[in-house]
Amino acid sequence: MKRLFSRDVDTGITKYWHVTGKGEYVVETVQDTQHIAESNKRAYNNVDGKFGDMPKVASIPLSVYYQLKSQGIVDDPKRLKKWLNDRDNRVFRTRAGTL
Repeated sequence: MKRLFSRDVDTGITKYWHVTGKGEYVVETVQDTQHIAESNKRAYNNVDGKFGDMPKVASIPLSVYYQLKSQGIVDDPKRLKKWLNDRDNRVFRTRAGTL
């Protein structure tokens, strides 16, 4: 049985506490990323086409960021660019183009 441990409305992160079938205590973290995806889509569709200095090109939810961090992608600029340019990750982009 899951029990609510904490909820952060700003990040969409909810944590649940439960005991596994093996008797292990677990805190499960879940993030609702729908609002981030919708915000990214609006930003992507409203770009004027000019890049300027240091334009925002993506917005990545914390849960995805930590997953990328654990894989070493965040710390490797070439791999991060490749990941951001992948069509499967377009939901995180806030503007078109290739990095």
